[in-house]
Amino acid sequence: EKLYPTCGKLYPYGLHQLAKCEDYEQVRQVAEIYPEYANIFAGAGNNPGEKTLEDRFFEREVQINMLSFMQQFHFGVFYSYIRLKEQESRNIVWIAECIAQRHRSKIDNYIPIF
Repeated sequence: EKLYPTCGKLYPYGLHQLAKCEDYEQVRQVAEIYPEYANIFAGAGNNPGEKTLEDRFFEREVQINMLSFMQQFHFGVFYSYIRLKEQESRNIVWIAECIAQRHRSKIDNYIPIF
């Protein structure tokens, strides 16, 4: 627990509960206490056609990074720009992999940036 941050929405109770979790369902139960994370877990699934938890977190990260461009006079825009470029690279790799593996039906499952 010493490696957990001492700030954020999960501090201190949520991080303490996450340290005790041993499987996905326990993590989901802890996340349901916090509305922002409950929304991410609510839309995630492992079935075909559903977005994975990782995709949902990437979508949330893109939303947050896009919002940084709505403010002025801060250096967060440079960080957000780099993170959005990384997401763009992941999208290109995803599309290339879908083409290479002939999964054209899954080609639209990338994370839209704007």
